[in-house]
Amino acid sequence: MIEAVASDCETVDAEVGGRGEHVATITLRRPDARNALNAQLREELIEIVEAVPESDVRVVVLTGAEEAGAFAAGADVTELRERDALEQREASKRPRVYEHVADCPMPVIARINGHALGGGCELIQACDVRIAHEDAKIGQPEIGLGIMPGGGGTQRLPRLVGEGQAMRLILSGDLIDAREAHEIGLVDEVHGDGAFDDAVDDLAASMAANSPVALEFAKESVKAASQLGLEDGLDYEAELFAQLFATADKDEGIDAFLEDREPEWRGE
Repeated sequence: MIEAVASDCETVDAEVGGRGEHVATITLRRPDARNALNAQLREELIEIVEAVPESDVRVVVLTGAEEAGAFAAGADVTELRERDALEQREASKRPRVYEHVADCPMPVIARINGHALGGGCELIQACDVRIAHEDAKIGQPEIGLGIMPGGGGTQRLPRLVGEGQAMRLILSGDLIDAREAHEIGLVDEVHGDGAFDDAVDDLAASMAANSPVALEFAKESVKAASQLGLEDGLDYEAELFAQLFATADKDEGIDAFLEDREPEWRGE
């Protein structure tokens, strides 16, 4: 399903299985524009992400085409220049591509193989785990254009790195390298050439080996932690935990453990 949708797209590719069983790789592909997020790319990425629940996919890896030399170099500045306030307000109506990625029911790993700037930085913030190549540069340089982050950067970035670090990056527009991004919590792992893809593939495989129902519920519960108070969050976790006891995968997982064998997940 996901590959069929991608076959009609010009700026985004998708394939399943190349990085492991039940793993989909979604690749941004506007090499001449360093994968800048124009309207077409955003719309096509949304279409592919929306197809994930209909596919036999448990984990998504989101990355940029190698020939682009970037994960995503930001929004398409030409499009921004042509909009007035009313047009931008319409374009900013949610759900946008960032919300679609954040709300994907399956885990999304950002494979940051190059610069992730502006909207590209906001796109990796919408992912669940971020693994960066050591040569990547990351930042929110919008302030230098007389604007500010508008794809969630002022909201998601402080939740990842704290208000002070978010202020530093957003108000200066400075770019940081992958190592510093790791130090402040913006990315979760940094690797060089020899280990980069192994780290992405190993994590994707480790996640994909689990029940898709449990993956979805666990992701939903963790994401709720930044939106709910502790007591409400604990109640929500307990409710999702209880709902899993009505699934076939719960019985299969426990039976497999007791019988010392690999589980055969049904996703039910």
